Amino acid sequence: QVQLVESGGGLVQPGGSLRLSCAASGIIFSIVPMDWYRQAPGKQRELVATITRGGSTNYADSVKGRFTISRDNVKKETYLQINSLKPEDTAVYYCHLGVSPFSWGQGTQVTVSS
Repeated sequence: QVQLVESGGGLVQPGGSLRLSCAASGIIFSIVPMDWYRQAPGKQRELVATITRGGSTNYADSVKGRFTISRDNVKKETYLQINSLKPEDTAVYYCHLGVSPFSWGQGTQVTVSS
């Protein structure tokens, strides 16, 4: 059974940074693509970053230049480095498995406020 567990969220001031982590189990992590999504209050869940098994990355236009997705296949973890945080980045951030069974983590809250 696939399990994804996020951590690293919190309250941060505008302009600050956070590093989110997602620990995976129950899969051969090194061969699967991984994604990060976010869902702001009252809005649909949106894809913010993807990373292939080979390490290629892609980002939503709204986060390009500020967010960096990475992975550690030995630790079976994926990360989302978030810099220059804005209030509009406030959301629950979810880790997602990019292939079947397309599992989700439980989410980690990021709140950007002064």
